[in-house]
Amino acid sequence: MDEKPIGAIEVRGGRRDAPGARRVRVRPPRRRHELPAGPDGDADAPLVLSLVQDGLSRAECLLPIDSTSAMVTDELLSQGRSQRVVRTVLMVDVVESVRLMEEDEEGMVSRWRHLVEHVVKDVLPPNGGRLVKSMGDGLLLEFERVQPAVTTAFAIQRACDIANLGLPTDRRMLLRMGAQVGELIADGRDVYGRGVNLASRLTSLAGPGEIVVSAGVRDQLTPMLDADVEDLGECYLKHVEHPVRAYRLGPPGPRPVIEPGGAAFPELRPTLAVIPFSARTNAQEHQVLGEVMADEMIAALSRSAELNVISRLSTTAFRGRDASLVEVSTHLHATYVLTGSYRVTGAHVLLAAQLAEAKSGRIVWSGNVKGSVAGVVSGEDDLIDQVVVEICAAVLSREMQRAQSQALPTLESYTLLMGAIALMHRLSSHDFDRSRQMLETLIERSPRQATPYAWLAKWHVLRVQQGWSEDPRVEGRLALECTQRALESDPQCSLALAIDGFVHTNLLRKLDTGLERYELALAVNPNDSLAWLLKGTLHAFRGEGKLAVDGTRRALRLSPLDPHRYFYESLAATAALSAGQYERAVELAQRSLRANRTHTSTFRALAISFWQLGRHDDARKTVGELLRLDPTLTIKRYLETNPSAAFETGRIWSGALGQAGVPA
Repeated sequence: MDEKPIGAIEVRGGRRDAPGARRVRVRPPRRRHELPAGPDGDADAPLVLSLVQDGLSRAECLLPIDSTSAMVTDELLSQGRSQRVVRTVLMVDVVESVRLMEEDEEGMVSRWRHLVEHVVKDVLPPNGGRLVKSMGDGLLLEFERVQPAVTTAFAIQRACDIANLGLPTDRRMLLRMGAQVGELIADGRDVYGRGVNLASRLTSLAGPGEIVVSAGVRDQLTPMLDADVEDLGECYLKHVEHPVRAYRLGPPGPRPVIEPGGAAFPELRPTLAVIPFSARTNAQEHQVLGEVMADEMIAALSRSAELNVISRLSTTAFRGRDASLVEVSTHLHATYVLTGSYRVTGAHVLLAAQLAEAKSGRIVWSGNVKGSVAGVVSGEDDLIDQVVVEICAAVLSREMQRAQSQALPTLESYTLLMGAIALMHRLSSHDFDRSRQMLETLIERSPRQATPYAWLAKWHVLRVQQGWSEDPRVEGRLALECTQRALESDPQCSLALAIDGFVHTNLLRKLDTGLERYELALAVNPNDSLAWLLKGTLHAFRGEGKLAVDGTRRALRLSPLDPHRYFYESLAATAALSAGQYERAVELAQRSLRANRTHTSTFRALAISFWQLGRHDDARKTVGELLRLDPTLTIKRYLETNPSAAFETGRIWSGALGQAGVPA
């Protein structure tokens, strides 16, 4: 039997190349171990291995591609003895496995068992892989070399795609995978060590249908030949102290790993289908009215950031059909379906509508609304707005009910997001903490979607504003990390840009940078109401009253049905305050407080406005309520945390608060 050359790993200087060696980057060695060569190697030549904490990535070394010297012998494995070896570990995980099991336990178990059987019988043997363990929703596989591990990952992806053919989107089994190469401790039953932990963390970084690998794995691949490789940069992983360089892999070929906009991210908004309403009359002139009302509702609902709304061109096909909710949901992939009928009596129309949850058939809202035919056609009647407000409130209420009553892993991604946003804006401590848990669960589920990171950044800002943070500087750093990760995922996300501006303005007090971010957000989306709102508030801090009022007024026009309108009215009150419009500021602040009496910023704006109007008793009473919500508030802390402190507005506002009873 011909002897294969054994390669020596040498860190930095004095490098000597082994035949067939390919350069790999590794971290500086922690300690060095000498292991006997494999059965085909030179028994007298030790293989020097570097033990690394989290992957081969920094120092340079040479590793033979065809070396098997580091593998544990069958004899050692059969004896149950452990040994340090270099292995490639591949982790396979089912995305949202808990939800899939809850919805269809038998079907999910059957599909998973068939996939595992296919992997064990047909995929692993030709690639020299070993099934270390099979969990109820994951696999741990090991390989002697990197390339067979990657080939196996692609084969598992293809098998999963075939298994999903013909299934509805919400029933499909999606996998995410992570791979790491490095020194492990192995025996006949399991593999152990930091490399296994890192592979698991890399798996959590992958989105549905994706493969994420360490730098050590990537360095042993030839791009376009072994795989299509996309650099994800330095990534932060849970319980890993330092960022880890990670790469996303796709099958080799001319197309990118994931087409722009084509990532298999979970949907973060429920989908609503409005079926054109049917007439309870045979009069031909009234038949079109159902189409008109459906059109107007679709247009109004489409302005909501919380909903996906299906176009009427798609929903019209179901008008007049006796289709079940299941049929509508199957064809339109709708979460909620709005149906109804109407009767015309003289100049008036009476609409009876109901909103149903497509999957369960549960009616979440129903009502009768009356309006004028001419007003509906001209757009001047408020019938449409009444229904739209009721629908938005019903959907939010239903998702909130689910978010508060079910275990987080069982919730749909859009339920997590809607519930987190709503609970965050309640500004009660228990709900506020729950909202953070929900956002973190969503981030773990889909770590490269920008939206959850952006909302988590806003969570940190609100925590400081409510006086709940022990260290605003730490909160600012955490918020900035969130917006940076959001913008790394999607540099064109107007929400992330707007909230990054919010962080720079309200926590870091870098108002020039904040203004720049708001303007970038509006360049991406000129109708981003939150960006207009926050930009207007920044002008208020600077004492630029007209610009402040213009921005917040535009925000209110763009978001007439926002479920968190109290927040918009609160910041609009601050804008009016900066413009000297104290009566208007009182009106907006009181309207905001009718919807939410826990927002400390609103009480501050109201107290200052009362004082400036000479209503000193009202100002003192308002400060009393403010201090009950935020007992640690002082003028000193207000000036340390409020962005207006560097401007004349800060002097005026802090003076009014002090005279109204806020301690120095």
